[in-house]
Amino acid sequence: MTRHVLALLCSFFVAACAVYDFPDPTPEDFAIHGIDVSRYQGDIDWRAAKRDDVEFAFIKATEGGDYADPKFMEYWYKAKAAGIPRGAYHFYYFCRTGLEQAQWFIENVPYDPDALPPVLDMEWNGHSKTCKKRPGKDEVIREMKAFLHTVEAHYGKKPIIYSSVDFHRERLVGEKNGYEFWLRSVASHPRHKYDGRDGWTFWQYTAEGEVDGIDGPVDRNVFYGTRSEWEEWLTGERRSG
Repeated sequence: MTRHVLALLCSFFVAACAVYDFPDPTPEDFAIHGIDVSRYQGDIDWRAAKRDDVEFAFIKATEGGDYADPKFMEYWYKAKAAGIPRGAYHFYYFCRTGLEQAQWFIENVPYDPDALPPVLDMEWNGHSKTCKKRPGKDEVIREMKAFLHTVEAHYGKKPIIYSSVDFHRERLVGEKNGYEFWLRSVASHPRHKYDGRDGWTFWQYTAEGEVDGIDGPVDRNVFYGTRSEWEEWLTGERRSG
């Protein structure tokens, strides 16, 4: 094959790739799947969940500065006993300071060096009866940093930020703060919903998942990476923002 013919074929291939609309990855394309849970899941058979390929779990621990999920401690210890890596998350409340909320989280979540990084859940809560506040971006970022820095100093792990589409669009677009993101996107792949947030680590793709050991629907998530990358991430070797 002459050099000219080879160049022509290469040019054709590149052009064809440029116009072809490659399909988005689906959740099934990812190797590592997990769940996130709160008291609404009731009693969980964690060993059955593990047999059903649940490889990680994020468990609601606290909300605001005075609420602790009543199932947290049970889930926390039983998930570990079943061999499922798990971490705790805090649901943010806009009528408390970030420092107050970090202190409350620390009071309720045991220090465990084997745990996944803690998670700060940032989303609007339009159902709250006690707090209708929607602070501006500067205040949100300032208070988030207070929470994140305090929690990181205590647990020795940089927290993950969870966000919903609307909250991210209104308060977090353009924030390059060195934290990993866990994104909720149940309608389509996150790249269609989150501006400038391609480097996410976890994707919550449905609230209607089914898992052995859990009665009723549960949030399902995937890790962005291969199985070997997951093993590296668990040891802290592949964590970035």
